[in-house]
Amino acid sequence: MINTILFDLDGTLVDTAPDLGHALNIQLIRHGKPALSDAAVRPFASHGSRGLIGLGFGITPNDDNFIAMRDEYLSIYDTVFTRSPVLLDGMADLLQAIECKGLKWGIVTNKPRRFTQPLIKSMGLDKRAACVVSGDDAPQPKPSPATLLLACEEVDVKPENCIYLGDAERDVQAGKAAGMKTVVALFGYIDVTDKPYEWGANALISAPMDLLAIING
Repeated sequence: MINTILFDLDGTLVDTAPDLGHALNIQLIRHGKPALSDAAVRPFASHGSRGLIGLGFGITPNDDNFIAMRDEYLSIYDTVFTRSPVLLDGMADLLQAIECKGLKWGIVTNKPRRFTQPLIKSMGLDKRAACVVSGDDAPQPKPSPATLLLACEEVDVKPENCIYLGDAERDVQAGKAAGMKTVVALFGYIDVTDKPYEWGANALISAPMDLLAIING
């Protein structure tokens, strides 16, 4: 019996790509590079600062200047991250349907708490979510199941009674390791090179309201 739905944040519950891209473009211009289009940024938005820095500057965490560039990016993002976040199309209806069924829902993200909490509050979701767990709330972020298991503790539910919906392979890996039913949000920030049908999720959905059939399943 499913009684709790847990959501990844960026690209699953909320469209944060425009603000993530805006911060990257500020940084790119600062370093004499051309700005990128929203379409170019969107597939990388679920991969956090690591993915965005890699996209914009072609560097990885193994490069000597990665930490400095990441810290600069996060400093810029800190000034714009509540600029225009919105629920993804259809997500407002899904949340309402979940609440009408008397079920709980929460958020489990790799986004640092310094961004997660103000962002959720700015959208008025803080009073509705049963839990909000950030990447730095546990010793290890996803793909470790640690943050998902912490969410279960906070909501007082068993993992087997939860669905975890996300748009990245690490979301499926974390959900499966935690013992949850995993669902891929095909409407999220998925790149053309991704292979979501090979991630091993229990289900894949093309629109938020498609989740209701799985909940009722």
